[in-house]
Amino acid sequence: MRIIFMGTPDFAVASLQALLDAGEEVVAVVTTPDKPAGRGQKVHESAVKQFAQSKNIPVLQPVKLKDPEFLAALKSYAADLQIVVAFRMLPESVWDMPAQGTVNVHASLLPQYRGAAPINHAIIQGETVTGVTTFILQHEIDTGNVLFTEEVAILDSDNAGTLHDKLMHAGARTLLKTVDAIKKGTHIATPQDELTVDALQHAPKIFKEDCKINWAAPTDKVYNFIRGLSPYPAAYTSLDGKVLKIYSTEKSEKLAIEAGAYQTDGKSYLSFATADGSLRILSLQIEGKKRMLVDEFLRGYRFG
Repeated sequence: MRIIFMGTPDFAVASLQALLDAGEEVVAVVTTPDKPAGRGQKVHESAVKQFAQSKNIPVLQPVKLKDPEFLAALKSYAADLQIVVAFRMLPESVWDMPAQGTVNVHASLLPQYRGAAPINHAIIQGETVTGVTTFILQHEIDTGNVLFTEEVAILDSDNAGTLHDKLMHAGARTLLKTVDAIKKGTHIATPQDELTVDALQHAPKIFKEDCKINWAAPTDKVYNFIRGLSPYPAAYTSLDGKVLKIYSTEKSEKLAIEAGAYQTDGKSYLSFATADGSLRILSLQIEGKKRMLVDEFLRGYRFG
């Protein structure tokens, strides 16, 4: 089949590479426009664009997905199938174009955790199992008929970064299985409302204001919140009036201080009290400084 691939970050690159390694015919790639980033505002190209160019695959970078010129260019590739991995919402004029439709790879076991941040929310909610799903795109976001899934365990030591990498590779495997079944005509598309699930959990986009730590919550909940936002966008609290991002912690005993207060020896440990225990900070980043381990931080920090 002639395939057009749509994606932006590293998560999508693994699936694109898997398609090429399997000998699939990827005739073009669609990704986001280049944009300035960082302090120097240097032009940043998406990970998918960089990889596609290294493989001499044509790249389309539309600003607007309904642009007639883009739609004409897309149609000119006469794709049998489109594949979307970590991209934007598509208009019907795009996703309904190929004869075989458009397949999306989503980093959860749908219908659970529909939305932009399924990896983060699964950890924040204390899940022990998540996975990836391939499904056929339709009008409502992440609601299309399910093709294949693969479960992935969430360890207590996982954070959003490590789980991202597990799901990235699981997504690539599941996508290959999906494409093979579509080529053979053996795929079965199951409506999501026919899948038995507990109460639906959602995974909306996470904003900075959503990342503030509530130390008055139970230890397990705060622990999951911090690892679910690590390494990005990072949970934060306040220390002496400065923003303190926290990346990793370990659970510890209850302290004789109120929730949100901290205890330290100024040398080797910094702990914050929760509702029923405490969390010992392992790695962090104070406003204006680089990320560091707690002992390195304590050697140079003077508490107010």
